Amino acid sequence: MNTSSGTSASVAGMRERSVSCLGSGGFHRMAYTEWGDPGNPDVLVCVHGLTRNGRDFDDLARAMSDRYRVVCPDVVGRGRSDWLRDKMGYGFPTYLADMAALIARLDVETVHWVGTSMGGLIGMLLASQPGTPIARMVLNDVGPIVTAVSLQRIGPYVGTAPVFASLDAAEAYIREVSAPFGPLTDEQWKHLTKYAVRPEGKGFAMVYDPAIGDAFRAAPADEDVDLWGVYDAIRCPTLAIRGAESDLLMRDTLMEMSRRGPHAEVVEIAGVGHAPMLLDEGQIGIVRRFLLG
Repeated sequence: MNTSSGTSASVAGMRERSVSCLGSGGFHRMAYTEWGDPGNPDVLVCVHGLTRNGRDFDDLARAMSDRYRVVCPDVVGRGRSDWLRDKMGYGFPTYLADMAALIARLDVETVHWVGTSMGGLIGMLLASQPGTPIARMVLNDVGPIVTAVSLQRIGPYVGTAPVFASLDAAEAYIREVSAPFGPLTDEQWKHLTKYAVRPEGKGFAMVYDPAIGDAFRAAPADEDVDLWGVYDAIRCPTLAIRGAESDLLMRDTLMEMSRRGPHAEVVEIAGVGHAPMLLDEGQIGIVRRFLLG
């Protein structure tokens, strides 16, 4: 379990903080990084994918911090956040409650939201609720149909990563399982690796609780997950981004997202699968233009 304290630290404009959240196993600490003016009432919340963490958004956060206070949580069980005592708590009811606690901590009435994969599903579920604080939303390579084939691809490696002998070995593994991220630079792969592992013994382990993969192995996906009812209840302006080679968000789903629910603006990014990492200027520019438009 990650047990770093909830005190703030500031590094190059970034502050490390945490918020205490209540779940089925008691209180747990959700860590987050915060960029920009801490008094800025314009808040952008960026939430990562299943096995990732909030440091994936460093480049996006830096780019947006001139206009927003950017907040990037580590969903519980990942990054610097605690691991749950009750492993059955890893699921959307916990994640939604934690994000509500985070937004309350930020002391703002509304937020803008960028969610990659799982982070987008959390955003959809929050945005579909009456009285939602989400006023504008970017769904990054996720939508109301989550394909069985993508879940079958993801399931085998979630929670089963070995302990790596070196950072180079960890990077090689992350490059392999995350190849759909697209043609990233060596520097970008090193950044994604640096914050995805932690020292363990004489090697390095992934910075997430292996138990988050239990749900995949307990109930293997044999059909698509349908969340059109959730999507159709969303009313805030929405941008849907798809990696053109994605196996999680299909193109026909993307186009249907433009015709129903919030009538999302849609963008496809060539040469990328699941999911665009929003690390380069082009991808960041797509998000910036929509959020500030």
